[in-house]
Amino acid sequence: MHLLGFDIGSSSVKASLIKGETGECLASAFYPKQEMKITAIQAGWAEQKPELWWENLKLALADVLSASKVNPAEIDSIGISYQMHGLVLVDKNQEVLRPSIIWCDSRATGIGEKALKEIGEEKCLQNLLNSPGNFTASKLKWVKENEAELYERIHKIMLPGDYIAMKLSGEIKTTASGLSEGIMWNFKENDVADMLLNHYGFEKGLIPEIVPTFSVQGEVSGAAANELGLAKGTKISYRAGDQPNNALSLNVLNPGEIATTAGTSGVVYGVSDEIKYDPQSRVNTFAHVNHTAEANRLGVLLCINGTGILNSWLNKNIGKSAYSYEEMNDEASKIPLGSEGLSILPFGNGAERVLGNKNPGSVFGNLNFNIHSNAHLFRAAQEGIVFSFKYGMDIMKEIGIHANVIRAGKANMFLSPIFRNTLSGITGATIELYNTDGSIGAARGAGIGSGYYANAKEAFSNLKKLETITPDTSKKAEYESAYTSWKDQLEKSI
Repeated sequence: MHLLGFDIGSSSVKASLIKGETGECLASAFYPKQEMKITAIQAGWAEQKPELWWENLKLALADVLSASKVNPAEIDSIGISYQMHGLVLVDKNQEVLRPSIIWCDSRATGIGEKALKEIGEEKCLQNLLNSPGNFTASKLKWVKENEAELYERIHKIMLPGDYIAMKLSGEIKTTASGLSEGIMWNFKENDVADMLLNHYGFEKGLIPEIVPTFSVQGEVSGAAANELGLAKGTKISYRAGDQPNNALSLNVLNPGEIATTAGTSGVVYGVSDEIKYDPQSRVNTFAHVNHTAEANRLGVLLCINGTGILNSWLNKNIGKSAYSYEEMNDEASKIPLGSEGLSILPFGNGAERVLGNKNPGSVFGNLNFNIHSNAHLFRAAQEGIVFSFKYGMDIMKEIGIHANVIRAGKANMFLSPIFRNTLSGITGATIELYNTDGSIGAARGAGIGSGYYANAKEAFSNLKKLETITPDTSKKAEYESAYTSWKDQLEKSI
């Protein structure tokens, strides 16, 4: 039998089909080939049409089915990974009411800060483990305050993965893990966070039916089967936000294990069995995919909004798309560590939680017209991204997350030797790179949820380690000097 995984990103939608017995990826495809459009009507806003995700899912799936030549009836189950924190609103006919307010939209920051003060910081943190911040619930409050007529037409609120599952099955459901990422889950009561819903004036009926992360949550409907070329009744048996799912894809499920991604945004995600939180909510704590009332499994998440998007911006605007990313890496490798004094802050993609929801924008510091070239910019950008990780990981240490070994898929920024060597060097962590990604992880998750695999150990028995990077201790002083200069630039900017 085969397992199908979808990864609904803000840049693209990816589909992968794996052979259940071996974990071999038979086919993968993504759409669109250029980054998916994000609409910013005002500064700090970011919206996408959910219909775009569905249309690109159909295109990716068609390529996968064509390339694999697998009979759809042989697909056991489907798993869904999705961009976290997005808000999708539908009416009673399951029609989308407005574009999704996605993860990097910062319009609700003030709403969350106000709620934190009015409810009380200690009460919020002890129950929700986070400030309401700029998360899904606060985005819904913005809609209630600014689009009152539309708000009255809402039947259910969803996260992006819930929307895809609805399109597949015709049923609207969600998970505790998903609600926790929207700050709508009370960890003390192990239930929906009535305290925040009541404060914001939301009816509890807006929350969909809650199902376990690993479970048969629905089946592909006849209408969806006809539209997609799948078999009616195929099980939908897993859904999770992209960062918990990335951790799952790397078999990061237990306390002390760390997963990292560096795509459009960058994330370090550590698993803990203790209910801990950052008092300033600079890093956030959510329910991990295997969290239960009986056994705490909490994901402590550091997010840097401006990661690969900085590299992409340089490629398009400085390199004028004349360089491939591999060529950018080659150019950067010609420049010494520290980029000869050039320092770049990567914070140009919305308010940064790690900076207390400040939005300093991206900053190019100490640029010297007589010394610095494109190659310096390429290297300084990668170093700046790494140093922003280091800055956040030091905060994570304060709540007990120590990164001695970091697991990541060999993709995106981790394809760059400069990026991975600098990350290992400045943090002192060993980096392990694996042959997986979000859509493959979602496919494995589907196999766990459907019962195809007996447990996670069986699901990941064939996960392959591709490469190990160990810290270069001989350059420790150079790494620390470069980081100190970068941090000085950051402190001047915020």
